[in-house]
Amino acid sequence: MDYFFIGIKGAGMASLASILHDLGYKVSGSDLDNHFFTEGALKERGIEIVPFSKDNIKDHMTVIAGNAFLDDFPEVESAKANPTVTFWRYHTFLGDFARKYTSFAVAGSHGKTTTTAMLSAALAKNLATGWLIGDGNGEIHPDDRYFVLEADEYRRHFLAYHPDYAIITNADWDHPDYFKDEADYLLAYKEFAAQVKKTLAVFGDDPKNRLLKLPKNVLYYGIEAGNDVIATEIEETPEQTSFSVLIHGEFFGCFRIPLVGRFLLWNALGVIAICYAAGLDAAQIQEGLLAYHGAKRRFVVEAVGESIFVDDYAHHPTEVRVTIEAARLRWPDKKIVVVFKPHRVSRLYTFADDFAKALALADEIYLCPFTAIDDAFEGIDIDITYLQERLPGSLIVDDNPKDAALLAKQAPAVFLFLSSKDIYPLAEKVKAILGK
Repeated sequence: MDYFFIGIKGAGMASLASILHDLGYKVSGSDLDNHFFTEGALKERGIEIVPFSKDNIKDHMTVIAGNAFLDDFPEVESAKANPTVTFWRYHTFLGDFARKYTSFAVAGSHGKTTTTAMLSAALAKNLATGWLIGDGNGEIHPDDRYFVLEADEYRRHFLAYHPDYAIITNADWDHPDYFKDEADYLLAYKEFAAQVKKTLAVFGDDPKNRLLKLPKNVLYYGIEAGNDVIATEIEETPEQTSFSVLIHGEFFGCFRIPLVGRFLLWNALGVIAICYAAGLDAAQIQEGLLAYHGAKRRFVVEAVGESIFVDDYAHHPTEVRVTIEAARLRWPDKKIVVVFKPHRVSRLYTFADDFAKALALADEIYLCPFTAIDDAFEGIDIDITYLQERLPGSLIVDDNPKDAALLAKQAPAVFLFLSSKDIYPLAEKVKAILGK
């Protein structure tokens, strides 16, 4: 069977393409020529990537289209018009694929990629497990019986999944271009929760999660009283976090993660809760957590001279805030310089004040222009100055040598490059200047 991916460099798409290739299928796909951080895994596997063209669609292909490519996209039109072609949307194909395994899904407004990667490492250390992570990382073997997938809530796509086990990290309202209000957003999570067959682990310290009124097969986790799985005796240093875990009031085990930041502790607790539900003991889970080595574009740290560069996918106010807070904890004596590039007009327009409050936690703030051609939001036409006017003293920089040199003058510092879009080329220019 030949699989062709429309938009193969998409984060989930690249992961799924890698999985099907690993299972022995012929895989190819189309995308832009621009470099994207997911393409390394595709090239390592020798997966062919061609420019977009309706002529790419051949008879008898199975075509999987990324969710950003609507029905009027030429390759999609060509695939749907060909009676010999089997056509799937990414999320529906993935939902069908996951049914073959004992499946674990991770959902949430924030932290789902990191938690998916952490859970994949923990399970794979102990069980025959494949995974699909929303950072372009996918791997599976023919004898695997368990499967971990990242479940994206956008446009309710995660309702295509019926996992055996699941984690909900949080339910902060996002994607206001689709979800009409917070109540609609919470309803989507409640619908997803109802599809979990066995156990659901939910971050219980978030009051929004408590509003979901979830079914009885729930393990709430957190650090506050009233949770089923609780972290106690927490010790945080600039290098690691250690803690003990109680489950239903009984001591379960002591844990250590070589990670810093309260949100990473919360993610680890979710993994501990669901692994416990799946039958792993504390020693097995601890060994699995130590096998986690990070996710692409999630607090990726690199030292350049006397400066530190952090690349992170943060694109929501909560994510921006916790990333800056984690940097403060890890490097308490260094200047924090944040470089932020928004994505969607709807998100920036709806949460502009929250973005400003989060970014103001940094010592220096730089903002990047952005385009959002896929996000018409009730005729709202704004640019990066809409955020800049809420942040006195902030400056606008773009991906060019002059602005890279301006940023480099802030060294030595901790540079946080935050965006779900292509902010990393600017970071590379700054690194090149400082690395001379």
